[in-house]
Amino acid sequence: MSLNREQTARAGREIAANLALAGLSPETIAQTLEFSPRRAAETLRVGPAADPVDVWAVRDLLDATIRGAGAEPAPWEVLTDKARVAAAQWFALRTPPTVTEAPAA
Repeated sequence: MSLNREQTARAGREIAANLALAGLSPETIAQTLEFSPRRAAETLRVGPAADPVDVWAVRDLLDATIRGAGAEPAPWEVLTDKARVAAAQWFALRTPPTVTEAPAA
């Protein structure tokens, strides 16, 4: 399963919108997921070198953080729950850890 150019761009916008809603910094994402700053940056922008497993980990972390705060995430139009089920057939997706640091204000 791979995304075309338009889907990749839309997925990047989805992650950016939900990163803002979650109130998490890229540094917190990197620390929580044990990513290097470079790996986190590439994943957050859904760049060409981003590992799909990493993209799903970020998506799931953001979704859980937002829902855990009692809010609704911005719509996931590419990185949907249905797409996650399909991705799990291709990749060894994992459940991300929860954020241990309070979101940035």
